[in-house]
Amino acid sequence: MKKCLRFIRIWSVPIVVAISVLCIFRFVLILGYVPSGSMEPTLKTGSFIVGFRIHPEPKVGDIVVFQYGGKVMVKRIAAAGGEVIDHKGELITIPRNHYYMLGDNASDSFDSRYWDDPFVPEGDIIALVLQFTS
Repeated sequence: MKKCLRFIRIWSVPIVVAISVLCIFRFVLILGYVPSGSMEPTLKTGSFIVGFRIHPEPKVGDIVVFQYGGKVMVKRIAAAGGEVIDHKGELITIPRNHYYMLGDNASDSFDSRYWDDPFVPEGDIIALVLQFTS
């Protein structure tokens, strides 16, 4: 019995810490990697980012992590639901609860300008990217 209690006492802290870290990264934070230059100069190619899964409603200007076409992407919100934008020479209104995404490096970004469906539903946004300023 004493061996069992000693075993539990020794391993309880590391187990609780490991479970806590797993929960934080599953429900609160996301770590990511920027594989391309589409967000330069804001996010350099090869940089790592931290995003918050628990966030207020995203707004124009925010950098977000989202799913689109089976991929996870990082872009800036250029316009939100209800706004009218010029898309491929045509004025269109962004549907409610949707966003129009652009990369900061327009010459090297596959973003809403080129997608068949240029809008990202709010539910596909995974996290708001934490930006560090120097």
